[in-house]
Amino acid sequence: MIKGKDIVIIGIQPWDIEIGSNCKNIALEFAKDNRVLYVNPPMDRITRIKQKNNQRIQKRIRIAKGQIPNLEKISDNLWNVYPKNTVESINWVGSHSIFKILNKRNAHLLSSDIKSAIKRLNFSDFILFNDSSMFLGLHLKELLQPKVYAYYMRDYLVKVPYWQKHGERIEPHVVEKADVLTTNSDFFAEFGLRYNPHSYMVGQGCDVSHFSDEDDTIKVPNDFNDIPSPVIGYVGSLTTLRLDIKLLEHIANERKDWSIVLVGPEDEDFKKSELHNLPNVYFLGRKDSSELPNYVKGFDVAMNPQLINNLTIGNYPRKIDEYLAMGKPIIATKTKAMEMFKDSVYLGSTKEQYIELIEKALIEDSKERAKDRINVAKSHTWTNNVEAIYNAIITATKHKVKWD
Repeated sequence: MIKGKDIVIIGIQPWDIEIGSNCKNIALEFAKDNRVLYVNPPMDRITRIKQKNNQRIQKRIRIAKGQIPNLEKISDNLWNVYPKNTVESINWVGSHSIFKILNKRNAHLLSSDIKSAIKRLNFSDFILFNDSSMFLGLHLKELLQPKVYAYYMRDYLVKVPYWQKHGERIEPHVVEKADVLTTNSDFFAEFGLRYNPHSYMVGQGCDVSHFSDEDDTIKVPNDFNDIPSPVIGYVGSLTTLRLDIKLLEHIANERKDWSIVLVGPEDEDFKKSELHNLPNVYFLGRKDSSELPNYVKGFDVAMNPQLINNLTIGNYPRKIDEYLAMGKPIIATKTKAMEMFKDSVYLGSTKEQYIELIEKALIEDSKERAKDRINVAKSHTWTNNVEAIYNAIITATKHKVKWD
């Protein structure tokens, strides 16, 4: 446990982001026992010009002009700073040498804003926690001189086109510079060990309270009234970047007595797929997040039929915790990141294994197994996740830092 310390968080998601954020959840947990400064990513020049009518950007422009304060108090131990300086938009730059010069300039601008906030808050001997900001994070250890520099890796960003051009070269250097690397999957921890011996898998937190149905109050939607059992279901975006259409077609064709229920928005490939012509496949469409537990309750087996590619191989699928929280038997594609679930999820590597394991899941399901799955989901809290981060930091730095 780390208590009574100052922690500065930088990352790639601002506090006012409109979707859920791992980093915000971690910040809130840090702030229970420490003082925390959450640093929004700086506004870049192209965004400032192109999105000047966006309400969130207008606020940043007013801050840059000094019209409103750039430091906001979120709670007793948590502050959010909006950097005043506008950085250059440089990811498009092809030359590594020019990118390097401009990236260092951007880091200097960001560090001056962080230093100003740190001074106003009277932070000292702080921990710098970097959530995947590989470009700006390359120079912040030298510029800010933190007591500990921790890098947090939770997505394979260097395989995403925006980050790939310069990220494949830069991120290993950031990992190498860090005092400790924390990750949410074994895949990323193994990657990190190539550059830093202090690389640790700390798991992931997940708030699954709205998926809790231990009192049996969640109702199955009427959409299921005319769908025969057993129902093999999936909830989430139906995108061919992540999901295996051919696998779904195989399951539906091989077991026509099973109902394949898909809940979520479709991309164009899904809309044009043969799945729409199969009588035992049901597309229920996009649903509000508040309704998703109801739809999961209608499944006999929940599934995550992922493709194995750069987007999925190291990805921690939050939906697995949501399925587990409802006690559902689960079949998912076997990846390195999914190995941590091997005792509570059926993992398949081929379309034939998927059929066999779904049959096994239907046969083996019981109240006792459902309770065990619920308990696994309950263990994946943000409190436990942050405790693992603390332990990783202490273990990696105990040779140079005296922790209470």
